Amino acid sequence: MSRYLVLFFIITFIKTEAQTSVLMLADSLYANGYYSKAIAQYEVYNKPSEVYEKIAKASIAIGNYNQALLNYQESIKAHPNNTLLKYEYAKLLSRTNNLQSAASQFNKLIIIDSLNPNYHFEYGLILEKQNDSTAVEEFINTFLLDSLHQKAIYKVAKYKLQKREFDEVEKLVNTGLKSNQFNVELINIKAQNYFWKQENHKAIVWFEKLVALGESSQFIHEKLSLCFAKTYRLPEAIKHGLLALKFEPNNTNNLFVLGRLYEKNKEFDKAESYYTKALEMEDAPLDAQYTQLGRVLNYQKKYAEAIQVLNKARQENPKNDTAAFYLLQSKNAYYEDFDTKINLYQKFIKEFPDSVLKTVAAAQLSQLKQEKFMNTD
Repeated sequence: MSRYLVLFFIITFIKTEAQTSVLMLADSLYANGYYSKAIAQYEVYNKPSEVYEKIAKASIAIGNYNQALLNYQESIKAHPNNTLLKYEYAKLLSRTNNLQSAASQFNKLIIIDSLNPNYHFEYGLILEKQNDSTAVEEFINTFLLDSLHQKAIYKVAKYKLQKREFDEVEKLVNTGLKSNQFNVELINIKAQNYFWKQENHKAIVWFEKLVALGESSQFIHEKLSLCFAKTYRLPEAIKHGLLALKFEPNNTNNLFVLGRLYEKNKEFDKAESYYTKALEMEDAPLDAQYTQLGRVLNYQKKYAEAIQVLNKARQENPKNDTAAFYLLQSKNAYYEDFDTKINLYQKFIKEFPDSVLKTVAAAQLSQLKQEKFMNTD
């Protein structure tokens, strides 16, 4: 062997070893989170087809998605039969909202392997982003191919819940919870399923499971508050009403709900406080809410304040006979003159001849006339 040939082999060996060192260094940098430095090393490697995928993954790690997409494209050109590469590329297209391209890629993958559940699931996610109603069909296909696919079970169960197919929801969720009893999404669906079936005791059990697993949201506490209220457990209903309010302190609906709960619990001062705050927050107060506040003020014998509030209720809706009746009760307690009171009752009966409260008003009017007669004697 000539000295030149020996020298050639030595140089080639040195270069090969140097490139191996480059790759080892790049892989080590990637493994330790030095993604930009890893990319710089991969880019000087002399066999780029072997590192396009690695550059793509490192680019994703630093948020350079365009660079990642370009390198996936190059890697697929170099390895056209690698379906895993195509799968990762399609997922990144979806993640970056290149939905048409992503859909095209997943359609091709499904043609290659129609039995792969994740191809159907990812395609379903794309259709869902496009507000395509056929997305659920892909989630159902995923479940049929993999009955343990937790994400697919959740998607299908959520769809069935929206359709109020309660029995189907129960079957799906129970299937999912058998393999993962701590899946909070499925527990949430199960709780909601009982809620909409108006099985409030069971709904409480499952919403409380969510709380026990560290889940806390306005939605969960609102539903717990409502379920406790419907099962006549007012202290618990108030507790969760207050927790729901922490997420949105100026939520007028929740303020009114708390006012109503305190009223039912005969804590009229607190009911008044929440009703008042809600009305202050409401841009367009409703007569019903003013009526509720007026009723609470009557319970506390704050008749002058009640009259002011109930007058506002009547201004909001002059045809609200309930507001008019509570206003009548306030004035009846506030004024002392029998003639004034009698006139008020007669006016109410004349104004609301078809009201269900007319009978009560007529009975009270008769009693007033009797009291006037007795006092006159």
